[in-house]
Amino acid sequence: MTERRFDVWAVGGAYERYMGRWSRLVADEFVAWLGCGGGLRWVDVGCGTGALTAAVAARCRPELVVGVDRSAGFVAAARTAVAEGPAWFAVADGSALPVRDSMCDVAVSGLVLNFLAAPGAAVAEAARVVRPGGTVAAYVWDYAEGMGFLRRFWDAAASLDPSAAGLDEGRRFAVCDPERLRSLWAEAGLVDVAVAPLEVATVFAGFPDLWEPFLAGQGPAPGYVAALAPAARDRLRAALCEAVPTRPDGSIALTARAWAVRGRVPE
Repeated sequence: MTERRFDVWAVGGAYERYMGRWSRLVADEFVAWLGCGGGLRWVDVGCGTGALTAAVAARCRPELVVGVDRSAGFVAAARTAVAEGPAWFAVADGSALPVRDSMCDVAVSGLVLNFLAAPGAAVAEAARVVRPGGTVAAYVWDYAEGMGFLRRFWDAAASLDPSAAGLDEGRRFAVCDPERLRSLWAEAGLVDVAVAPLEVATVFAGFPDLWEPFLAGQGPAPGYVAALAPAARDRLRAALCEAVPTRPDGSIALTARAWAVRGRVPE
């Protein structure tokens, strides 16, 4: 199987139920960690359905926040989600931002770097549009160890289909650990680099609440599920149901960890 074949991010509603609800939680943690003041100009690289843009608009009183994503469907969803406030959106690639040099005070990116062909080039491009002394920051899921529901999904999938191990984000994506993030920021010429973990609770009302988003085809794991024959899909459903910790009321409480990084453009 071609790995990138399953990396589909296009339908805002499907993404929201699969990952967006957790993205909003970690976006709030990230913005609080940054601690930026009001009246600044921001760019959100790979804004998706607007979770991080909305957190910036709500918490940081920005002069302007520009959300950029290469998916027209996600940009449309973001425009709807962040209808109020000083936000502007564009369909564009993170390696070619429609922003002038040094125009912004802060460039951020949420959960995107591992899905870019050249993450280092995207960090350098973000640094280009930030003024000297400004901040470039991002966060990524800790796919290898910190994403409870995805870890259990891929372990269950690989137990039934050894080829699934090659699609596991924890194996595929290198940019999901502190040292790699530090290196990317240093390679882009950023200084005063700091990395920190961000952890949020992922509580599912019941197994259907966990399983059904995997049927929508948005992202590597749902893309894999969509490609399975019905009988294989049923076996995976049963294996995953057996693997997750279910509480007496039927709910499933797990956690998701992201790694956040920030650095400053030299003055």
